[in-house]
Amino acid sequence: MLLSLFGWMGLADYVRAEFLRNRNLEYVTAARALGLTNAQIIWRHVLPNSLTPVIAFLPFRMSGAILALTSLDFLGLGVPASTPSLGELLAQGKANLDAWWVSLSTFAVLVGTLMLLIFVGEALRDALDPRRG
Repeated sequence: MLLSLFGWMGLADYVRAEFLRNRNLEYVTAARALGLTNAQIIWRHVLPNSLTPVIAFLPFRMSGAILALTSLDFLGLGVPASTPSLGELLAQGKANLDAWWVSLSTFAVLVGTLMLLIFVGEALRDALDPRRG
């Protein structure tokens, strides 16, 4: 709950930085010269060009959130102990070292999920990059 409550702040800073970067580019100056209003410039030009990096950044944020939630669950600070989660499974594997497959399979799922999210982020970045022809 707390991760979702405060997790948007870093993304909002990233969106704001993209808007500030894009407002100084030549196409905004050209749109102003053509007489477009600020709202038209934002909706037609700045927003689409700012959302591309933000969309490509989202899978990396999701992988960070998964890792944070898993870490909190492992420490016993996340969801209740009776709720199944990757962190709870890792904690159970640590408590039962004789059942090594619990830790190994949970770790493999966690690494696989994070790697797939990183690959999705890289693919989105490559697909949406306007400088790439």
